[in-house]
Amino acid sequence: MSASPYVHDLNPVIWQFTDSIALRWYGVAYLLGFIAGYFLLSWLSRRKLYPVPQERLADFVTYVAIFGVLFGGRLGYVFFYHIPNHGWAQFLADPFVILRVWEGGMASHGAAVGLLIGLWLFSRKNKLPYIWSLDRIMVPVAIGGAIVRLGNLFNSEIVGAVTDVSWGFKFVRLYPNVPIDSIPVQHPTQLYEAFCYLVIFGILCWLYYGRDLGRRRPGVMFGVGLIGIFLTRFFIEFIKLDQEAFEQGMLLNMGQLLSIPFILLGIYMIYRGMH
Repeated sequence: MSASPYVHDLNPVIWQFTDSIALRWYGVAYLLGFIAGYFLLSWLSRRKLYPVPQERLADFVTYVAIFGVLFGGRLGYVFFYHIPNHGWAQFLADPFVILRVWEGGMASHGAAVGLLIGLWLFSRKNKLPYIWSLDRIMVPVAIGGAIVRLGNLFNSEIVGAVTDVSWGFKFVRLYPNVPIDSIPVQHPTQLYEAFCYLVIFGILCWLYYGRDLGRRRPGVMFGVGLIGIFLTRFFIEFIKLDQEAFEQGMLLNMGQLLSIPFILLGIYMIYRGMH
């Protein structure tokens, strides 16, 4: 007898403050990702493995997390998904959609660009080598990415296509008023990505601590991290449902198209670091 599929019916809202503002598991996942990254960098700093003194780590979180990931992630969502789906006219009529983070919508590719900018500003202010910082940020980025994907699972979003695998999920909240027996079984692509990011985290730790690659080959760890994260995203997109209506009929969806430049950058960084 085959196992029954897991019925996923977690309420994404922890506490509802007003009609439009609520504390969500997704937001908590982002917060936990920042905390995990902070403590990991703090540990590296205490062991003299990262050039940021303890007193500057809060500054680091401000630049990378707030100015980089949050602003970049939101702007990325608006320009990569919201505007292509709803049009420029609607955006110009309501540009403050950028600020309404509580309505949902963050793009990992935008967050990646924001993180690079935030890290550049931080490195410049603190007179740190940019490439060295890029190598070392990839370790907390991988673990943070895994945590955020769990937040996507709690939101019942970025789900996979219908499947007959035994580990598939029934995402009840995507099918309101539909009997559970009639709800299709779908790939839990959020867990696939989270698992892959954890594997990448382990590989980066091995390269950093076991192979001392951060010191011997500047840029290689950053390249490995980019390829691992965005190649994972590229291939898993093939079994995801489209996130926006405008993606229907596209040979490669927006997530895949946006991943290609990061993959190419990763290849270049590895080539550059090995020569």
